[in-house]
Amino acid sequence: MANHTYKKIDLVGSSTTSITDAIEGAVVRASKTMRNLEWFEVEQVRGSIFEGKIAQYQVVMKVGFRIDEPG
Repeated sequence: MANHTYKKIDLVGSSTTSITDAIEGAVVRASKTMRNLEWFEVEQVRGSIFEGKIAQYQVVMKVGFRIDEPG
């Protein structure tokens, strides 16, 4: 197994539907401008409430991507 070097960045994803959609939306958006995304970790989950109902889910997460060349 080869050694690799990774970089982590913070992302905040949000969704009015679910935590999963907030995570997936952030990853999909990040993948449009970043290469070699390999993993994520959710650090915080929060949201907002409006009139007694969940209005929005929000996740604070880190995304890791490889910065060395494969091989």
